Amino acid sequence: MAEPLRLPGDGDTSSVHVPDPQPNHTLLRWDPVRSSGERIRVVAYTSDCQPTFYELCQAGGLFFIRRTRRTGGRVLIHESARIRRALVIPLWEGLLEGMDPVKHSPA
Repeated sequence: MAEPLRLPGDGDTSSVHVPDPQPNHTLLRWDPVRSSGERIRVVAYTSDCQPTFYELCQAGGLFFIRRTRRTGGRVLIHESARIRRALVIPLWEGLLEGMDPVKHSPA
């Protein structure tokens, strides 16, 4: 079961850790980061103590998941499609329950 949605500054110093993907996981597609200069608000996040971590973000009334991977001395950042909150929350919760975080495709 997923841990509750954690918000930055909620007083809890621990962060959610993403489990290994479940056998019946959902595949997601990730796109390169958009360079739009818009303001992005991080709504929730996972622990950054692992090589790959995630942020649930909001920009311009839409939500998306940002994936950051540290590999081979590089930092790679990708984002999911920007969609309504009602559509992104099940994806975020699924990610916290072990759905595949490698690809993303709600659109």
